Amino acid sequence: MEKKLTLGQLKLATLDSQGLTQNTPFGIGKAAVLNALEHLGYIQIDTLSMVERAHHHTLWTRIPDFQADDLEGLVEERKVFEYWFHAASYLPMQDFRYVLPQMLTIKRGESRYYNADPKVMEYVVDTIRNEGPKRARDFENESHKTGSWWNWKPAKLALERLFMQGDLMISGRSGMQKTYDLAERVLPSSIDTTEPTPLELAEYLVKTNLRAYGFTTLKQITHLRKGNDLKTNVNKVLQMMLEENIISKATIEEGSFVFVQNDVFEKTFDTTDPDVRLLSPFDNSIIHRDRIKQIFDFDFRLECYTPKEKRQYGYFCLPILFGDQFIGRVDCKAHRKEKKLELIHLHIENNTIETELWLKPLAESIRRFAIFNSCESLVLTKVSPSKLGSTIKKELSRLKFKK
Repeated sequence: MEKKLTLGQLKLATLDSQGLTQNTPFGIGKAAVLNALEHLGYIQIDTLSMVERAHHHTLWTRIPDFQADDLEGLVEERKVFEYWFHAASYLPMQDFRYVLPQMLTIKRGESRYYNADPKVMEYVVDTIRNEGPKRARDFENESHKTGSWWNWKPAKLALERLFMQGDLMISGRSGMQKTYDLAERVLPSSIDTTEPTPLELAEYLVKTNLRAYGFTTLKQITHLRKGNDLKTNVNKVLQMMLEENIISKATIEEGSFVFVQNDVFEKTFDTTDPDVRLLSPFDNSIIHRDRIKQIFDFDFRLECYTPKEKRQYGYFCLPILFGDQFIGRVDCKAHRKEKKLELIHLHIENNTIETELWLKPLAESIRRFAIFNSCESLVLTKVSPSKLGSTIKKELSRLKFKK
C-alpha cells in the first residue's frame, strides 16, 4: 500500500540518514570515521584543493573532531580501502566483495578503458612483488635509467589497470600520492572474496542507498551504473522488500514516488536549534543533483568544469545548509601560505527565512571551516544580494580563529 510523505518529512529523513541533523551522529575519533563510512557506503575522493579535499571535508562535516590521520590509519589497518564506486572513493573493507564484479569485468578485457601493455603490467607486478610497495613516481625514476625499454606513461597506465582489475590495491597515501601493493598483501584473510551474484549486488546497492538516504528511487540506486540487468535485479529486490513489508512506496507528488524505510514514518526530529553546514560539492548528501532539486528545490551544479564566462556562481561553490533548507552557496578558496580563507562570492538565495535566524550560525560555521582549513583570518570579497553585505561583514568581523 502506498503512503504519503510531505517534502518536509523527506528532507528531515534524508538529512538524518546522512548524519546531518546531529552534532556527533557517528561518535568521535577514528571509530566515528569507520562508522560513517560503513553507514554511508562510500566517501568520494577528489583531487581539487581550493579548500580541504572533498573526502576530508565530507567526514569533517559529520565528525567535529575529524583528523586526516584517522582515515589514513584505517587504510593502514585494512579496515578501509580505495576503489571506484561511481567515482574514486574510500569504501569499508567489509564491502570488498561488491566491487569484484567491476574488477573482473576489467580483468576479462570487457572495458574499453585501461588498455595497458601486458609486458609493462608484468614488469610492474614483478617489481612490487620483489621490492615492496611502490608509487607511480618510483616507476618514473626507473624509466629514466640508461637502457630502460619503457617510459613512465605506460607504467602509470599499467598501475591503474592492475588497480582497477584488483591485482594491486592502494596500501597508503601521502596527500594525493598513492602507494600500490599486491592485493594479496593488503586484503585481510578474513575478508569474503566470493563474487556476489547479480541479485546479491542489487540487494547490496538497494540496502546501502536506503540506509544512507532514508529513501531512494531506481534512478538513484543505478546512478552511473550500466546494464539493463542491474535495473531488472534492483527492481526485483525492491519488490521483494515491499512484499515483506521492509519498505514502503511513498508518493511525494503526482506521478512521483520513492521507496522508503518503514522507520521513517515513525521518526521525529528536533528542529528547534538548526545549525549551518558548509557542504563539500562532492558530499554524499548532494551527489544526486536531480534529487536535491526535487526535494529541497535547490539547483546545484559544480562549475569548476564550466568556462569562466559561463559560470553563474563561481569556480568551487559550497552549498550552505541551514537546518533542512539550502539557503545559498559560497565560492571560496583557502590561501594556505597566508593562512587566509577567502569567501570570493557568498550567495544568499533563500529570502523566506529571516536573516537573524541564520546569520550567527553561518558565521560560526565559517569560523570552524576556516580553522579546519588551517586558516587564521578571513576575507569576504562579495555578497549577493549586496544589501546583505554590511550585515554579514559586521558579523564575520567578530570572529576569532584560535582553535
